Amino acid sequence: MITAADLSWRYGAKLVLDGVGVDAGPGRVLGLIGPNGSGKTTLLRLLYGALRSPAGRVTVDGDDLAALPPREAARRLAVVVQETGGETALTVGEMVLLGRGPHLSTFQRTSPADYTIAAHALERVGATRLGARPFAALSGGERQRVLIARALTQQATHLLLDEPTNHLDIRYQHEILQLVRDLGTCAIVVLHDLNLAARYCDDLVLLGDGGGVVATGPTRDVLDPDVLQPVYGIGIRRIELDGHLHLLFHPADERAPA
Repeated sequence: MITAADLSWRYGAKLVLDGVGVDAGPGRVLGLIGPNGSGKTTLLRLLYGALRSPAGRVTVDGDDLAALPPREAARRLAVVVQETGGETALTVGEMVLLGRGPHLSTFQRTSPADYTIAAHALERVGATRLGARPFAALSGGERQRVLIARALTQQATHLLLDEPTNHLDIRYQHEILQLVRDLGTCAIVVLHDLNLAARYCDDLVLLGDGGGVVATGPTRDVLDPDVLQPVYGIGIRRIELDGHLHLLFHPADERAPA
């Protein structure tokens, strides 16, 4: 479980987040949604400790995140962020093995068991064939799958992902998010695609341009057109198809079809 209360953040004079709270339960997938610039990635960084809010508190299973030693925090929190670089001499297999770091002492070498865990993680994300390739030579989508495999190799009890479907084709978007659901761990995911959020998230936090939470709660409650339309500035129609919620979008000044 990850909980947070009264988190705030500024970039210079711009207030990005103001008094934000989060409650991510065990075994549930929490999605962070909102328009560009609403602070989704900033909030995620506060939740895994890359940024420290001047006020408020983040706890992991009841323990203050700020008080956890780095190695212990890494055993609990696995993070997948959007990579901008990729210039590294590591192979894919070596990159994934880095996920075992929190479980090794300072001078301890990786064991056959660590290699087995890494190989299984690559298999789960459909990237076994990439194991011997240089990480820097991969496409954006391939890198994303490898970084998720590294997080799985970490075997943390909580998973935080910033746009994990970025650069992935439609098949892998669904496969990766289904994988996150199937892990049965506490997961927090930043998503732009509201239909992916509808399909794979149990709960949502909707952020607005004003730095605060517009709505939070079960996915079906938050994905209400009356709630979403003022935030996104677009017309939205909600339908049910084969037991799943879907959103259709249209210009705000255009009536949705009956």
